[in-house]
Amino acid sequence: MSANRSLSSCGFTLLEVVVALAIAGLALVGLFRAGSGGLFAVDTAARAQEAVQRALSHLAAVGRDAALAEGEFTGEDGGGYRWKLRVRPLTARQSLASDGVTPVNTTLFNVEVAISWPGRAGERAVVLKTLRLGTAGSGG
Repeated sequence: MSANRSLSSCGFTLLEVVVALAIAGLALVGLFRAGSGGLFAVDTAARAQEAVQRALSHLAAVGRDAALAEGEFTGEDGGGYRWKLRVRPLTARQSLASDGVTPVNTTLFNVEVAISWPGRAGERAVVLKTLRLGTAGSGG
């Protein structure tokens, strides 16, 4: 009997090995989930950063090439991104031009750019808003 006791105390039983493998498997599943969650978070952050850069680019172009005009405009931006530009007048004021004689209508516009893209958990979007001054017939 002492020989059997010494053999079992020196090694692991099959049950102990199975339990250890199950615990190790659960730990690996937890580590895999944490790692993949981190990778998805990095991808989401990179896509959001790219969307902000695209929105800033669209905001910079508003009123530069043509006079600001009320309306809503949409389009594809490539890479799965879509943009929507909304320009709405907030208030208008009449003032004098730089010559001090000619009246000029100046309007304050609310400009909003939304960039959206498909994400893992559905549609994602970034929205930037600003105010712009525009005069009738000028580029901003």
